[in-house]
Amino acid sequence: MLTIRDLKKTVGGRTLFENASMQVNYGERVALVGPNGAGKSTLFSIILKTDDADVGSVERDEWTMIGYLPQESQVRGDETVMDVATGRAGELPELEKRLHELETAGTVDGPEYLEAHAKFDALNNPQVEAKAKKMLRGLGYREADFDRPAKEMSGGWVMRAHLARLLVMEPDLLLLDEPTNHLDLLSLLWLQEYLKTYSGALLMISHDRQFMDEIIENVYEISEQKLIPYKGNYSEFLRQREALYEQQTAAYKNQQKEIKALQEFADRFRANPSKASQAMSKLKQIERMELIEKPLAPRKPFRFQIPQPPRGGSRAVTLEGLHMAYGTHKVYEGLDLTVERGERTVLVGPNGAGKSTLLKILAGVLEFQKGERKLGHNAKIGYFSQHRAEFLDPNRTVIEEVLNSAPTIREDEARGILGSFLFRKEEIYKKTEVLSGGEKSRLNLIKFLVDPPNLLLMDEPTTHLDIHSVESLTLALEKYEGTLVFISHDVHFIRHLATKVLHVNGGKVFAYPGGYDYYLEKSGSAGDERAALTAQ
Repeated sequence: MLTIRDLKKTVGGRTLFENASMQVNYGERVALVGPNGAGKSTLFSIILKTDDADVGSVERDEWTMIGYLPQESQVRGDETVMDVATGRAGELPELEKRLHELETAGTVDGPEYLEAHAKFDALNNPQVEAKAKKMLRGLGYREADFDRPAKEMSGGWVMRAHLARLLVMEPDLLLLDEPTNHLDLLSLLWLQEYLKTYSGALLMISHDRQFMDEIIENVYEISEQKLIPYKGNYSEFLRQREALYEQQTAAYKNQQKEIKALQEFADRFRANPSKASQAMSKLKQIERMELIEKPLAPRKPFRFQIPQPPRGGSRAVTLEGLHMAYGTHKVYEGLDLTVERGERTVLVGPNGAGKSTLLKILAGVLEFQKGERKLGHNAKIGYFSQHRAEFLDPNRTVIEEVLNSAPTIREDEARGILGSFLFRKEEIYKKTEVLSGGEKSRLNLIKFLVDPPNLLLMDEPTTHLDIHSVESLTLALEKYEGTLVFISHDVHFIRHLATKVLHVNGGKVFAYPGGYDYYLEKSGSAGDERAALTAQ
């Protein structure tokens, strides 16, 4: 359905692709992977014809409908969530206008007309609103939100409404750019199960390895300006890539060894009349060789030694008889909770259950109406939120901010950590005031890692990270000896870190003193993660 042949693309003097080819067949589930800046989103733009290749072609069947989910989606005006999910705002009127233009021009047999008509028909289906409601519920929307203006919602919620619209349309090929970025765990698991049985093909960019392991069947890696194919899910890709690297390295070393031996023979005997012809033969043998290039080692997570925080009391923080409400909406009533020293606790539960609220109360950044919050002996709290940038000095550069956070850290160590969290060489000298929201979030995360508190509270720390940065963060936190309470939608991250699960729902907190798989088993839904999360 989609074929890319001999693609070349240069951006800003840097070649992203050279003789790159790939193919996506009907019903296939394909992941596009590679380091940040390798050209994944650029390739999507070329497929969507919003950018052009320098050389090569992108071919697709004329009757193929493509749906695209970008990382960020905008609100156009006063449209409601339901308007976005059904296409009534924006897409449907635009499709109608474009169809009229093509019909007036008499070009009704080309691929653009066929695709536009297929999308128009999908959004005019009598069942479109019922389908949209189903998708919106699965993605975490409440019925009361359907008629709310989308502009009142955060960017993440707007993205969910656009994702719902794509699922309503059921395109033949879905292009998904980081689809899990703005989802909570429950919505992610719903999307995961839905995509497993999706009839169309998928081509996705994602930093969530567990999500890819559950869905993906084939992987294309952007490496050395090529698109390298692998069969299997992401974990299988990692195994195959390592094996391929070892084979290529062995072949390279053997050839270099052979070349060295031939060259030594030629150098030794070329001046010897009786063996000069043999020496020349050895040199010609070298010339005829198809030289094997030294393979690049696969990028691996950056490992660094996280400093250990001062030891705290046996109880890190305790809540007693806590009442919390937003106006008339009661979130908690009489809540008792103790977080013990050294626990690594994940908060799970449906959207709106109060997970982030509970984390803010534990951090002391949100006032409650009744009850008591008691900090343990020698407690030093660190609260990480994606949206808290006020702790950055706008006059400092990125590297100055890190060095100031941990005076004992060496500059080369700071550079290494910054590089592993997607700050390129020139970016470490940028003032923090000009950083994007994602860059500020990553910088705050690094500050916690170089000078960690003994009670670390983290709300979705893996957002804005690529897959290698997530792995670097996981490895660092595995060695962290303080107390950790976190919220995450990354199942791989949760599985590697959590030693305790708190299921938050209906104003109640249910404790499971084990890891994520223990929680699934004890909640009675080991084979159904989504049901486990909604279990009372």
